[in-house]
This record gives sequence, C-alpha cells and structure tokens, in this order.
Amino acid sequence: MLRHTADPLLSAADVARFGEDPRSTFRANLEMIEQRIAKACQSAGRPRASVRLLPITKTVPANILRLAYDAGLRQFGENKVQEAVSKRDALDDLEIEWSIVGHLQTNKIKYVVGLAREFHALDSLRIADLLNARLEREERQLDVFVQVNTSGEDTKYGLDPEALDPFIDMLRQFPRLKLRGLMTLAVFSSDMAKVRPCFRLLRRLRDHIAERTPVSLELSMGMSGDFETAIEEGANVVRIGQAIFGIRSTLDGHYWPGLPG
Repeated sequence: MLRHTADPLLSAADVARFGEDPRSTFRANLEMIEQRIAKACQSAGRPRASVRLLPITKTVPANILRLAYDAGLRQFGENKVQEAVSKRDALDDLEIEWSIVGHLQTNKIKYVVGLAREFHALDSLRIADLLNARLEREERQLDVFVQVNTSGEDTKYGLDPEALDPFIDMLRQFPRLKLRGLMTLAVFSSDMAKVRPCFRLLRRLRDHIAERTPVSLELSMGMSGDFETAIEEGANVVRIGQAIFGIRSTLDGHYWPGLPG
C-alpha cells in the first residue's frame, strides 16, 4: 500500500489509475474543462452560467471521490443505482448532491427516491408512475430529464422523438416529478459532423415543446468527447467523467447500451 500525503490510503490500483496525487490531478483537469466550457460558451454567444458541469463518477471508488470532493466537486452523477448507494453510504459525512443518469429498473425505484436530487434518464410512464408513488410516500419531489433517442440506434434507451409530445403531456399526472429538461446520448463518434445532428435534434424538440407549453426545459447532452459541440447546440448540463477522472477500465457499453467503449 502507498500512502498519499493525506487520507485516504491509495492502493497500487488507485495510483496506477489516478496518479500519486489525485486531488491535484482533478483540480488541474477541472481547470482545463472550465476553460473549455467558457470558450465554447463564448463562441456560441452564451453566458458561462448557462452551462452546468455534472461530473460522472461511475467506476471511481468512494475513497477517490473523497479526494474529488476536496478538489471542489459537490455534484456526482452515477449510472448504476447500487454503485451510487454504496458510495453515498461511504461518503455520508459529506454534503454531496447525487444524480442518476442511467437506465432505471423498477426494483431500484426506492433507492433513487432516497438518494437522488435528479434523474436524467426517464423514458417510461411505468417508471414515472412508480417514482411518483414512492415520492408521494416520502413527501418529496424529484427533478427529471426525459431521455430521447436522437441517434435512432436500436441499442440505446430513450423515447423516439415522435413519442415525446404525448409523453410530456402524460407526465402532468405525476405531480411529484418536476420536469427539468431533456437528455440524449449522441452517436459515439469522434466525427462531430455525425454527433452534432443528435444535439441539434434535441434542441429542436425542446423548442417545439416551448411553443406549446409554458415549461422552460434544459438540455442535458454532451460528454467528455463532445461537450463543446453540445454547448454550441444549446446544452445546459454537460455530463463529464473521463476528462476529469481519466480513462475507465470498464467499457462504456456496460453502462450505456450501444457504446463500445
């Protein structure tokens, strides 16, 4: 075991993945990301405050997240509910806001209600109904983003774009769910000419909804490899993991169906 200059202990695997001083690495990465977000906002003629960074912490151990907290992070986004619950329990002495950004199974409803401030992957009225019922019992509300499949890939979750309007209308029967915005996963590609249309479609869907309802919706879109393009197309929340925490050993396909790595 190798001891870092401050708690906690870092294992050899931790050092191999995050370096000997993860806290400093995270601070440097966050500074770089902040500069890139600010530049993308400036290029798009948008205020910096219009974009929120949601750090995605899947596969990052709880002891390392404690160092990320020391580096200034207060919001963590997780794909797997059980992984999030385990980390929440290990870090319950810290004031952290948790978000769930991955597909939700019905048997995990109670954990999400007890854990999350927001849920970024709503695409089922059954899940909406179960969440609302549980939230009613807990006497609380939950911010939700409706996931839309803008790439047309069968392997991805999310509503078909043409199904969005009736889905939004039906959500009104679930008062404990506070509709915050729309979310999408773009085509997994380094070619922004292929990625951009996914973001542009989500923005157009949001604008269409705004024409017929008074709801002001945010756009949750963009990850480490494409968040600047997402900002150019109107993203309000960018979900960034690897650009902060480094390359994951677990393939993205384990968390996001349709993504190879």
